[in-house]
Amino acid sequence: MARILRGEIRWAALAETTGREQAGPRPILVVSHDLFNERSETVIAMAITSRPQRAGYPLSWPIPAGLLSRPSWVKVSQLRTLSTQRIGRPIAKLGDDQLEEIVGALLELVG
Repeated sequence: MARILRGEIRWAALAETTGREQAGPRPILVVSHDLFNERSETVIAMAITSRPQRAGYPLSWPIPAGLLSRPSWVKVSQLRTLSTQRIGRPIAKLGDDQLEEIVGALLELVG
């Protein structure tokens, strides 16, 4: 498998969920560092949804228009550690400034 890089939006198989957790095949945003992804064989990622979000920043972050095939939002509160075996092909990549905003939203949530 190709290296999984921080800031990439990739397909992932999110299974075995309960309640309001995101499930099924869906895009995710990789937020963990490249070296962690490679050495641990896991990634820390946030689920992405195409359903319009009632809750804005910091709970969700709008993905810039044109990056994905339809309007989508990073669900900042849906942070998960996933095996790299669940991770599929890359779709897009966010810039460093965009990733910094998302990590800032996470820090705002966890204090």
